[in-house]
Amino acid sequence: MKIHITGNAGSGKTTLAKQLGQALNIPVQSLDGVVWKDGWVAASKEERALGEQKLVRQKQWIIEGVSKTARDSADYVIFLDVPRHICISRCIKRNLPYLFRSRPELPDNCPEILIIPRLFKIIWKFPELAKPNILQSMKYKKGVVFSKVVNVDELVAKIEADLSACWE
Repeated sequence: MKIHITGNAGSGKTTLAKQLGQALNIPVQSLDGVVWKDGWVAASKEERALGEQKLVRQKQWIIEGVSKTARDSADYVIFLDVPRHICISRCIKRNLPYLFRSRPELPDNCPEILIIPRLFKIIWKFPELAKPNILQSMKYKKGVVFSKVVNVDELVAKIEADLSACWE
């Protein structure tokens, strides 16, 4: 099974991916390690494409992050369509312990304090820049959109039901 969890920064992708990975016993991958290099240097398009291809070639996975490659390669897509004010609040809460050091999903030398203005700009523009593309691509995929907290047990049951219907 290949599941892509996508959404705005602070929407809960990493948290849900970890919970779902544990519930389904599927390895979880974060795109943060593909998109960023040490010191908040963005990976080149070529480096990112190679990193994404390496992740999607695995037999099964849960990949969290924003990626057309992951969406297109997934059996199931989960879009966390959380309001911006909640994303900003969650980012502040999530980033406080990591203001001066990297979060576990990130490369070295990526303290959150260095990108706070950039992060808020990404969050604010997400509904106009990324959301329409995600929703458009989801028309052709099995998946679900959530705008509130997700019950993992109910989600597992929904995914299994949706995917078994495809295989019948």
